Amino acid sequence: MVAHVNTVAFLGVEARPVDVQVHIAGGLPAFNIVGLADKAVGESRERVRAALSAIGLALPAKRITINLSPADIPKEGSHYDLPIALGLLAAMEVVPEDCLMGHVVLGELGLDGRIQSVPGVLLASLYASENEMSLICPAASGSEAAWAGQVTVLAPDDLLALINHFKGTQVLSPPKPKVWQGDNENASLPDMRDIKGQETAKRALEVAAAGGHNLLMIGPPGAGKSMLASRLPGILPPLTAEEALEVSMISSISGELEGGAIKESRPFRSPHHSASMPALVGGGAKVRPGEISLAHHGVLFLDELPEFSRQTIEALRQPLETGKVLVARASAHITYPAQVQLVAAMNPCKCGYLDDASMACTRAPKCAVDYQMKISGPLFDRIDLHVDVPQVSASDLTLPPAADSSADVAMRVARARDIQTVRYKAQDKSKTVRTNAQLDGKLLEKLVVLDEKAQNLMTNAVEKMKLTARGYHRVLRVARTLADLDAQENVSSHHVAEALSYRRIAPQAM
Repeated sequence: MVAHVNTVAFLGVEARPVDVQVHIAGGLPAFNIVGLADKAVGESRERVRAALSAIGLALPAKRITINLSPADIPKEGSHYDLPIALGLLAAMEVVPEDCLMGHVVLGELGLDGRIQSVPGVLLASLYASENEMSLICPAASGSEAAWAGQVTVLAPDDLLALINHFKGTQVLSPPKPKVWQGDNENASLPDMRDIKGQETAKRALEVAAAGGHNLLMIGPPGAGKSMLASRLPGILPPLTAEEALEVSMISSISGELEGGAIKESRPFRSPHHSASMPALVGGGAKVRPGEISLAHHGVLFLDELPEFSRQTIEALRQPLETGKVLVARASAHITYPAQVQLVAAMNPCKCGYLDDASMACTRAPKCAVDYQMKISGPLFDRIDLHVDVPQVSASDLTLPPAADSSADVAMRVARARDIQTVRYKAQDKSKTVRTNAQLDGKLLEKLVVLDEKAQNLMTNAVEKMKLTARGYHRVLRVARTLADLDAQENVSSHHVAEALSYRRIAPQAM
């Protein structure tokens, strides 16, 4: 007898259909799984055998073949346990096979028959919804699956409960979607009031938040660069429903969606400078998303930027430009979204005290040039805002708290973002532009029209600062954001002047 159960294979943030075919026939007892599967799938045999034994069932003493079709799609992970078990139960006539038709099934089996959570349930649920199917998943992942919308979800705790549901002796309640409430994020985030001095850097941080711009902070140790970066999540607007779903899909495939609850706050990822290239941009043996994809629609903070390996940070160049990462392997080509806001911090030189003659090393300024040249010109050019963060004086530390709290700054950022949302809904037919940082091409030319004074300022700046075409366009984007913060429709010369003040000369030319 042959029984069929539907499940999925994950290729990046895409779910591909897989048909689990269970064949039981005469011959010597054996249990084989075929179809380009990894070790975790092969080990399903023992987990399924133990789980069935735990509920009082034994496999028939016959030859059992599990075929995962199509055979050429790589299958990895433990989520094939439950579809294999249900296929066996249907082939053994424990549950009617027609009860399994129209379901997408995934879940890992414990040795005691419990169904344990697996990554990728949200993607599987969206696939089921698009194909007008139902979903069977672990109870721990039920809230995650419920976010897909119009899809019937069965989320049992164990295999026996699912069998009883199909037999009509038990009814499984549908799960409800959950929003993450565990950390009360807005209340626990550090406040901008805590920062003494650094008015220029705080202004740059506000501009970066308002337009989604990349930001580089350069200053000595202890000047407050990391402190400033940690305040950024508190002034960013929450994710829209569409963005939250995109972010949660990546968290789901990575197994980082805690309790199946979706977060409304923007991701903030801060990997250590020892992170490898696969950890930062994605890849590895199982081609998992990297930190830049886990920060999709949020912030990727790289502290001590020159301390990252040159090869690792250079791998960020293409994703920062295109908003996606293509991980190419012999077995698969997988694309992950990576629309991030890069915030980086660095010392001006190896020792960090370049501008302090009493503390700087004897190799200055050559040591500063050598240190900053660890960042290539092309990567430097992709950062919209470059701001110096000087050492805070003792008199600044005795000042009273700043007038503007994170809530005050967040209100101004939200107003600027609202202006951009309305603008790009009307102007961008492709619906891909959400912030000024993504503005490009003809849309940039249309929405940033400079008057004569502003254009003369830009022309002189291009010649004197040796701006590239990319640098020129990034200055225009920042100027557009400054105009939005002022709630002005047109970009004026003072907006261009301030945008140019955030543009440093590349390290090679210092």
